[in-house]
Amino acid sequence: MFTAAKDLISSKAAKSYANNLIGRYGAVEELTIDSGRKRIDVVVQLQGEVSAIGVTIEKYQLHQEDGRTQIEVLDSSCTRPWLQAAMRDHLHGRRFDVPGWAAAAL
Repeated sequence: MFTAAKDLISSKAAKSYANNLIGRYGAVEELTIDSGRKRIDVVVQLQGEVSAIGVTIEKYQLHQEDGRTQIEVLDSSCTRPWLQAAMRDHLHGRRFDVPGWAAAAL
């Protein structure tokens, strides 16, 4: 029960954070974090796109390094084949710093 409530609050905060990051390109319509399964689902409406794009981080792993928390995407899927290919080429296996609040949420 506690994990579900934490994930709900974290998802809302992450959606707001993501919208601040991509505001010039579009808007995040939905963002759901499932910290137990290490999964993140996002639906984004990008400017110029006829329909929303679904992106799922199927599996991620967190790493601690030099006092920072980093996320590594292990598997993902997307409703656009070209974006799926780009994610596999440029996202998988790389580590990205996450804000402190997000580290606690993930």
